[in-house]
Amino acid sequence: MTSATRQPETPASTVPARLIATDLDGTLLRDDKSVSPRTVAALAAAEEAGIEVFFVTGRPARWMDVVSDHVHGHGLAICGNGAAVVDLHGGPGAHRFVKVRELARDNALDAVRLLREAAPGTVYAVEQTYGFHQEPDYPKLHMEIPDELQPAEKLLAPDGPGADEPVLKILAFHPTIDPDSFLTLARLAIGERANVTRSSPSALLEISGPGVSKASTLALCCAERGISHEEVVAFGDMPNDVEMLTWAGQSYAMGNAHPDVIAAASGRTVANNEDGVAVVIEQLLARR
Repeated sequence: MTSATRQPETPASTVPARLIATDLDGTLLRDDKSVSPRTVAALAAAEEAGIEVFFVTGRPARWMDVVSDHVHGHGLAICGNGAAVVDLHGGPGAHRFVKVRELARDNALDAVRLLREAAPGTVYAVEQTYGFHQEPDYPKLHMEIPDELQPAEKLLAPDGPGADEPVLKILAFHPTIDPDSFLTLARLAIGERANVTRSSPSALLEISGPGVSKASTLALCCAERGISHEEVVAFGDMPNDVEMLTWAGQSYAMGNAHPDVIAAASGRTVANNEDGVAVVIEQLLARR
């Protein structure tokens, strides 16, 4: 998808930014998963100006090596759509979980059952703080080999693999349903037992604990720092960013964003491949 606008549409704000919250895939990262030199420079300039930068992503902590060289100051990232706050200072494989908001196994089992009934053919994977398990029919969607191949009911059982490790989210994939229709169906079927969202262009849903989202965990981190939502500038491109963009005082949908994200954000910037996050940061700093 190409950018719909060449320059950011900037929301009016009289409140100086104190924290930048940015999604990664489709937002900060280019399509080749690189961080451009312009973006690296913009992030460093923001931190030098006293503006904290939080990476807020659906990625698990072990996939954060793509930005581990660009953490400054606090070194924290919000991973798993808000299920974990991670200190990246240790580098790849040596991260430390600062906060975990787990999905209770009973809730996860309820979600699996209800979605199987509503959408036969759904297959699952289970994301934990360190482990990753999946059902035998779950497709090869991720960049790793699962630790276990078992039905989700066994993976989530009290004595299942990784039973002493928190479940951060479950992933639900359907091979034929339209992605947006699958999201709507799952939210209706699961109700308040879990939070359901998506960040993939395919029919792949991400199911977290009730009330767990990028927005709610970001709000907790900001409260700990005495930062109000009016002082936050957020960026995103997919439905899992909607709550965060709605919550932040200033928010930008990328030029390549999903229609729901465009509707939720207070402004727009150019696409990820055109360094849309960096463009806005440069303008914010120029006005300070």
